[in-house]
Amino acid sequence: MSVLPGWGVEVLYLLAAVCFILALKGLSTPRTARRGNLVGALGALLALVVVFLSTDLDNVVPILVAIVVGAAVAVPAARRVPMTGMPQLVALFNGVGGGAAALVALIELAEVDAGPGVLLATAFTVFVGAVSFSGSGVTFLKLQEIMTTRPVVLPGARWLGIGALAGGAGLGAVVTAAGSVPAGVALALVGLAAGVLLVLPVGGADVPIVISLLNAFTGLTVAAGGFVLGNTLLLVAGTLVGASGTILTRLMAAAMGRSVSGILFGALRGGSTAGSTAVSDRPVRSVSPEDVAILLGYATKVVVVPGYGLAVAQAQHVVRELAQALEARGAQVVYAIHPVAGRMPGHMNVLLAEADVPYEALREADEVATDLPTTDVALVVGANDVVNPAARTDPSAPIYGMPIIDVAQARQVVFLKRSMRPGFAGVDNELLHDARTSLLFGDAKESLTKVLAAVKGL
Repeated sequence: MSVLPGWGVEVLYLLAAVCFILALKGLSTPRTARRGNLVGALGALLALVVVFLSTDLDNVVPILVAIVVGAAVAVPAARRVPMTGMPQLVALFNGVGGGAAALVALIELAEVDAGPGVLLATAFTVFVGAVSFSGSGVTFLKLQEIMTTRPVVLPGARWLGIGALAGGAGLGAVVTAAGSVPAGVALALVGLAAGVLLVLPVGGADVPIVISLLNAFTGLTVAAGGFVLGNTLLLVAGTLVGASGTILTRLMAAAMGRSVSGILFGALRGGSTAGSTAVSDRPVRSVSPEDVAILLGYATKVVVVPGYGLAVAQAQHVVRELAQALEARGAQVVYAIHPVAGRMPGHMNVLLAEADVPYEALREADEVATDLPTTDVALVVGANDVVNPAARTDPSAPIYGMPIIDVAQARQVVFLKRSMRPGFAGVDNELLHDARTSLLFGDAKESLTKVLAAVKGL
């Protein structure tokens, strides 16, 4: 029996929708992102409570058991996942959301008689949800490096993709016209194949952009699922996710200097979205932590460029301590944040926020460009692709056209690297061999700890 009257349900759903909108607003800047995340969670909790209070639930016990089991698995996993694993976690979230929407649509197809409009939305939800599910699974495997991060182009991949789309359209028409459950199941299977075919040709450097695109797909499936179920809140929430995911995808592609179609289909056209995995044997200038400490200790302006290596080493707290030590000696220290540094949008912002780095010290790539010509030392911690001049000079490079942080303009450049292995895009960095560049090899946290101790001893 429903506890809430109809008007009460609509009011609470409206409040939940407002929470989602305010959450997106809060997530637009690092300063308010945490609050925005909490507001969004509150909206989701409110929506869940409304469902229990407004609907006659025939299977309430299995639902509660599923919630408990899901929470028991998800909470520890989310708390233990390292920052380096956050992109993989996001990919799994995307996939689960799309898969759940597709399953709900299939259940509705089997149990509810509906008109052509609802059946069309059902077919869309099943197909796109399945694409998001399998595609997100492949992005997880690539990011986790369980499978190769290089593009995988199957024989006849272009025709396989066209066939999957044509098959999806045909089966979708059957579902729309006849409400056929077997056609719906076949449509889901074709969608799973289409998702795999979509992501396999994408190189590792572009995988974060595909995650954002698949997030938009999941949002669209949720919106369509809301139409199928007659649930306004799902429709609103899914539309918000779809729109924000689409905008983010376009912004990330622009930050890479690429088109979305080039990212998805470049390898099929004979291009490449991955470079070489070979390790350069050309000479470089290797230095000690004490050498780096002297460079930093007598600098008046330092720009820190964080990258994925910083996240791997969990060195954000040491970076913050080093910056404080340099500031105590009168230096100005800022952090240059590239939009695609790390493996997901905002990766570096979250990492540095953990170490209480003030927001005022963070500079976007275009903002820091004016600081670099007067910078004494650019300290590149675990970043490679976002500072690689090949993005400007090598048309064959997968990152060609991507705006970079031009650390070569600084008087001295110090790279902290584990080895000479190329970055995630697999492109050798000519800057490593420049006469003004020094390399400090080793784990970033250990290296920075030694540098910090040497700075304090100056």
